[in-house]
Amino acid sequence: MLQRIQTIYLLISAGISGGLIFVLHLWTTIDKTEFYAKEELLYFALFLGSAILSLIAIFMFKNRKLQFVLGRLNIILNFILLGLFVYRSLNLSGETDVSEKGIGMLLPIFSIVFLVLANKAIKKDEELVKSVDRLR
Repeated sequence: MLQRIQTIYLLISAGISGGLIFVLHLWTTIDKTEFYAKEELLYFALFLGSAILSLIAIFMFKNRKLQFVLGRLNIILNFILLGLFVYRSLNLSGETDVSEKGIGMLLPIFSIVFLVLANKAIKKDEELVKSVDRLR
C-alpha cells in the first residue's frame, strides 16, 4: 500500500536525489562559479539513477523483497556517488580546481539515511506479514 512510512522515506530520497541537485551546488571553483551536478554527465546520471530507483521502489509495494533489494541497490549507488565526491575533493592538491566545497556534496549522505529508514520499515512490514501468516 502506498500509505506506508517507507513511501514517505523513498519519496524524500527521490526528492533529494532528483530535485535538490538543481538547487544546491557541489562546489565553487576559484573564479567563483558554482558547479552543479547537472554540469557533469556522470554525477547527473548517478543522481537521477538514484531518484529513479527510489520512485520504482515506491511502486513495488506488493513485492516487498524486491522493494528491499532496490533500496539496497540505491544505497550502494549513493555510496558510489559519495566515494566519487570524496575522491574528487581529496585527490586535488591545493587550489587547482575546487576552491570551496558546497552543501551538495552531502546530498548522498542524506539520501542514504532516508533509504536506510525505508529499508527498516520494509523489513518491519515483511516480518509483520510473516507473523500473521504463521497464525493462520
